[in-house]
Amino acid sequence: MTDFSPAEVAEKTGFTLDTLRYYEKEGLLGDIERTPGGRRRYREADVEWLGLVRCLRDTGMPIADLKEYSRLSEDSTTLRERLALLESHDAKVQADIDLLRAQQDRLREKIAWYRSQL
Repeated sequence: MTDFSPAEVAEKTGFTLDTLRYYEKEGLLGDIERTPGGRRRYREADVEWLGLVRCLRDTGMPIADLKEYSRLSEDSTTLRERLALLESHDAKVQADIDLLRAQQDRLREKIAWYRSQL
């Protein structure tokens, strides 16, 4: 089994060390193992979980929802609740994408107008 140092996890995930500590403090990571000297050591499963956290954060999921998802993930009987939370987030992401596409269309219309004037 591979262990990762906090610096390695930061490099792999793109999170800062401060963010990793914050996520641990807020309960988003569960219990991170420690070496006998008290240093954090992350497992592959922790890195995979952080990959999902990165995806959810990058798509705008609020910390409160992420905390709820994390809490629900600790209980195997909460599949429906987790699904509902992710579906709700997906709908928000889709609405954001739709809005950005509409704005991009308008921007491209303006660019085309300027090109036609040159």
